Amino acid sequence: MTVAILTVFPFAASAVGATGSKVGFINMQKVLAGSDAGKKAQKAMEKKMKELKASFKKEEDALLALKKEIEKKSSAWSEEKKQEKAIEFQKKRRDLSVKQDDANLELKRLREKYLGPILKKLEKVIQEVAEKEGYTMIFPRSAIVYAADSVDLTDTIIKALNAKMK
Repeated sequence: MTVAILTVFPFAASAVGATGSKVGFINMQKVLAGSDAGKKAQKAMEKKMKELKASFKKEEDALLALKKEIEKKSSAWSEEKKQEKAIEFQKKRRDLSVKQDDANLELKRLREKYLGPILKKLEKVIQEVAEKEGYTMIFPRSAIVYAADSVDLTDTIIKALNAKMK
């Protein structure tokens, strides 16, 4: 993919120079972090993440306590008791892992729920700004090796997105 981008840019640059087209870029992360809707989404996702982490804390502590107990007392236990505790530890670890995987899935769905509408609106805002200000191409900053700050449209896009999402 990087090779494809690098091979396209020389042609894009010559096309821009030949036609007098305007080119700009935006920092998508800054747009999402700096826009009102992005801040609201981030706050909601962080709140949910804290809730999920807190719900795992008790189980993680219990698992750690069991591990320490096994390490400390296993030499005095019978083989049957060692086996029993090892199975208990594996079960608790597996249960915690499943719950963490479920939580990660929930966070992914939440991210899509909050960011999906913002990204759809952002696409329209970028198009409107491009048409209004005469830009023929607007790239994500991550795809550009170098660009002058004068073609950075990030702040303009944030303002336009904030206005559209009110």
